Amino acid sequence: MTSDPWAASRVALGLTPDSTDMNLADLAVSRHVRAGSGNEVALRWFARDDEHAEHPVDITYAMLEHRMNRFAGGLHRHGLDPGAGVATLAGRVPELYVAALGTLRARCVYSPLFSAFGPEPIAQRLAIGRIRVLVTTPLQYRRKVVSILPRLPDLELILLVGVDEASLPPHPDAGPTVMSFGRFVGEGHDVFETPPTPPDTPSLLHFTSGTTGAPKGAVHVHEAAIAHHATGASVLDLHAGDVYWCTADPGWVTGTSYGMMAPLLHGVTAIVDEAEFDAARWYRILCDQRVDVFYTAPTAIRMLQRVGDDLAPETFPALRLVASVGEPLDAESVLWAQRVFRVPVLDTWWQTETGAIMIANRHDHEVRPGSMGRPVPGITATLLERDHDGELIVGPDGAVREVAEPGTNGEIALRVGWPSMFRGYLDREAKYRSCFVGAEHEWYRSGDLARRDDDGYFWFVGRGDDVIKTAGHLIGPFEVEAVLDEHPAVVESGVIGKPDPTAGAVIKAFVVLHSGHTPDEALRTDLMAHCRRRLGAAVSPREIDFAESLPHTRSGKIMRRVLRARELGEDEGDISTLETAASPAAGAP
Repeated sequence: MTSDPWAASRVALGLTPDSTDMNLADLAVSRHVRAGSGNEVALRWFARDDEHAEHPVDITYAMLEHRMNRFAGGLHRHGLDPGAGVATLAGRVPELYVAALGTLRARCVYSPLFSAFGPEPIAQRLAIGRIRVLVTTPLQYRRKVVSILPRLPDLELILLVGVDEASLPPHPDAGPTVMSFGRFVGEGHDVFETPPTPPDTPSLLHFTSGTTGAPKGAVHVHEAAIAHHATGASVLDLHAGDVYWCTADPGWVTGTSYGMMAPLLHGVTAIVDEAEFDAARWYRILCDQRVDVFYTAPTAIRMLQRVGDDLAPETFPALRLVASVGEPLDAESVLWAQRVFRVPVLDTWWQTETGAIMIANRHDHEVRPGSMGRPVPGITATLLERDHDGELIVGPDGAVREVAEPGTNGEIALRVGWPSMFRGYLDREAKYRSCFVGAEHEWYRSGDLARRDDDGYFWFVGRGDDVIKTAGHLIGPFEVEAVLDEHPAVVESGVIGKPDPTAGAVIKAFVVLHSGHTPDEALRTDLMAHCRRRLGAAVSPREIDFAESLPHTRSGKIMRRVLRARELGEDEGDISTLETAASPAAGAP
């Protein structure tokens, strides 16, 4: 038996343990073309206006290779050297996949942005990532990008999808060049010589929200291909020739790792549906396209459940596996999905920073509804002890203590060294180092809390910080608070996730007003509209309550856990550090 848990995937990808060249795009696309599978369908795309999902557009591996090569050549022709940042701000359209793979082919760094973001989150991420090329749509460009261009000195080129050169929307005389996506790829060539790509070459820049400060840019490398392939096999049971559907938005890490990389690395046909959730449409695609493996979110499963069983087909002719990601999948939803789909339903756990699935239920093991499952092959996971204040218990030599007793809560930690592990937070080295603990910094601390049963199954307890998971998306409360606090009526705000049976959580804000402002429905509507304009609907509060003051620690930090406890009618816990006086700014002019 090999000591390398990733050996099978290395062999499948044509790599050796000492391979020094492993370009993600080459492994995901060109490898299949060289092997004679270029005519197999890589992407099967359904347009939003295809009302009955009856007229897909098939893109073969050979077609995808030609298009990504043309995009890579365009980057080279416009002076974009390896390492340059390229971002997409678009929905599920073929051009996004071409841009992502072409960026990787050229050894530039690809950064997907969530298309529902408003101008402020977009501006922050483009600036932090020093993005030089943006691929977007004319609508996104007009509504969200034009207004923030003065804040983006690094942006050199904007490529607009779905428009020809003669129909480009008006754009400023100064600033980045704006051209059609079609012209950009049309000027290229079908062949592009990929420069050698060492395994630790940066490939992806995924942004993750925290409780304080600006979003963090997690840097991943081309070696992540090994973990994408391995988990695609061990958890999702992917095989060449499968039809596979991951419903995750391509603006998030799941949409990249498992909507794009894992399926293409396995040579499957990946379904891409431009439309948003529609239960009848989803069931139709699952049946008509004979989908083998379906990877979706708990929110989507609960939405299907709410529609009712009557809409579900009697049989799914090819389906053999359903998996879930983004937030914990409750036992009731697992049992419902098992009954309706008549296949194993697997919950999976991982993070932006891990790059790939780390803990999961698996098709060849017992599934325990409500459990996260067990660590996947190649991953060592443990639970670390925390004190009453939520701090890790650390010995004088830096060693941390692992939870010994089954059923005891602890913080999930992973032993470092897996191929898709993030390699840094862009420009935030100290923050990156703080993610690793132990005498030899051998553990990555996730911030998530869980317990473990006698058989090694992990059970999610909650997040160790205040990051909100809503409909599978991670939202940092600070980002929402910062925009609320900009409103002239607001002194300060505190944001929490309020449990929701469908989305997992919705964003709720508590707002302290300056004197002279009336806490009425008109102001609440204005605050919500302000957030939607700046943040986008997906990131904005669903509910806003007005408050005389917010609970603070003596050092001035908003105690979101107290806000959450009060909202839910729960015990506020230890409030010994609570500052009981009203906010010093409250009532200020």
